[in-house]
Amino acid sequence: MIDYHHQISSSLRTSKRKTSQKLHQNPPQNNIVLNKLRESQINGNEGVNALMSPFWIVIRQLAEIEAMALSKKVITREEWEKKLNDVKIRKEDMNKLVMNFLVTEGYVDAAEKFRMESGTERILTLFFFLFPIMGSDIDLATITDRMAVKKAVQCGNVEDAIEKVNDLNPEILDTNPQLFFHLQQQRLIELIRNGKVEEALEFAQEELAPRGEENQSFLEELERTVALLAFEDVSNCPVGDLLDISQRLKTASEVNAAILTSQSHEKDPKLPSLLKMLVWAQNQLDEKAAYPRINNLSTATLEDPAV
Repeated sequence: MIDYHHQISSSLRTSKRKTSQKLHQNPPQNNIVLNKLRESQINGNEGVNALMSPFWIVIRQLAEIEAMALSKKVITREEWEKKLNDVKIRKEDMNKLVMNFLVTEGYVDAAEKFRMESGTERILTLFFFLFPIMGSDIDLATITDRMAVKKAVQCGNVEDAIEKVNDLNPEILDTNPQLFFHLQQQRLIELIRNGKVEEALEFAQEELAPRGEENQSFLEELERTVALLAFEDVSNCPVGDLLDISQRLKTASEVNAAILTSQSHEKDPKLPSLLKMLVWAQNQLDEKAAYPRINNLSTATLEDPAV
């Protein structure tokens, strides 16, 4: 007579051994089901009897599927470069992307030179599949006045910058109280930088304090700025960063964006947004696959995946 019990037991032992090998190769963490299967290896015949249950056979199969799902797909450099080469981007679109950056950031000479070399006769707001909104044309001549304002702020000539903004469009500062406050704050910072303590205190009291009474965030920024006067050595001042060139650049960028908005142009170039999108997309893909990624955006060099 055939010993069916013996055959079933032998078959389950073999199945259990294969499952153990797969689990050893791809060991998922914190899995109750797989822990139960490991216990069956330790308990000998008791484990075999447990696995004889149809329930545990199904569970074993599900555990194998889960273990396979946890492993990332590996994409080789050859495969990845082929995928990249399959993506076709028109040179015209690339020219618009470069021109969009040069115009928005105000590089007049570079924009004019690029226009001539690339054959880009008209400067258009980037029309790209990720940003399907076509803007109006931008004349290079209009950039000059905007850059004069930006340069004045960067050099610390805030009064001159305010006059130039009002010459361009008086409504810019009238309709943007935050921008006007930040320009006045920068003016106060320049007075403190030049050691004009009494003039700085008078300016803060007459020009900025009334605005601080109307807006809590303005008041906090004013208090932070005036705190510079309490320190003879600003290198030890907790708000010493206000005297850094980065503060001037921050205010200048805010003014530049406001002028662009008033002219119905986009205030931010597309290129930085695309780079941020690239970083985000790579972070999402990291969870599912190992592939050649770009870690250094300045060189855009593909680095092989660690496997």
